[in-house]
Amino acid sequence: MAVTLSADVLRRYRRFSLYNSPYPAHDHGCAIDLYPETNEGISPVAGEVVATRTVRCPDRSYATDHDHLIVLDCGDALARVLHVDPAVEAGDVVAVGDSLGEMVRSGFFGQWVDNHVHLGFRERGQNPYRASGSLPVDVAVDVEPLAWDGTGEVVAVGETYAVLDAPTHPAPGESFVGIAADDGAVLDGGLTHYGGGGVLTPRATQGPRGPLSFLGTPVGVADGRDVAWDDVELLANGERIVGLSLFAAQDAAFGAKLVAFDHEFAVGDAVELTIRPTDDPVRLG
Repeated sequence: MAVTLSADVLRRYRRFSLYNSPYPAHDHGCAIDLYPETNEGISPVAGEVVATRTVRCPDRSYATDHDHLIVLDCGDALARVLHVDPAVEAGDVVAVGDSLGEMVRSGFFGQWVDNHVHLGFRERGQNPYRASGSLPVDVAVDVEPLAWDGTGEVVAVGETYAVLDAPTHPAPGESFVGIAADDGAVLDGGLTHYGGGGVLTPRATQGPRGPLSFLGTPVGVADGRDVAWDDVELLANGERIVGLSLFAAQDAAFGAKLVAFDHEFAVGDAVELTIRPTDDPVRLG
């Protein structure tokens, strides 16, 4: 059994990702991260709030040391929402688009990760507080593949990332797009700083895909929509970086997001990304 998020739900968020996380909840696309336009944690589901819980998370200098779980009864399944400070309580009934509360800067996030609503589903009767064993999530939108040659100009920087002006969304607000592998499959996940990623292909049409290449270099092997990354490293202007953050987006600010610690990128810098095999790949999780 898989749970499908409709196009109407997904279009309420500027970006989404099924695989861009090191946590087991996202294995095999069994959770989705949804990125609203503001810091309001808008609900992607309709249902009755069953429980809320506050949990400890890793202590990071850039984040809070606690996070929150909201469990909702959606009828056919239980929804688990994380990273939102609940303004709701057990017994409240919410609709899609209602505010659940303000999103929190969770210690579960990498420093380069934007605030988001994490959503997973459990079958009725399962322990709603556990993440493992959650149901696969499907997305009822087509994600347009964008070919990219690895070059661009830096338009934004943070301590651990740089965003490029390429590839460019051809029609912001009209569709979701993502960076494509050489065969046109839209890539999702942390290449290759997380151990695995995915391709944004509807489960109904997925099948064995085999090897994937990107920027002319083999980067992994796809089994259905799951991808196991090869041992490769990414270089920006010849210098090794942590990786490339991959997701689907419909906003005009979309561009390649390089993850790089202790970098010296500045707005206006020209960048060329290349990939090569290595015996020592970066793996953060």
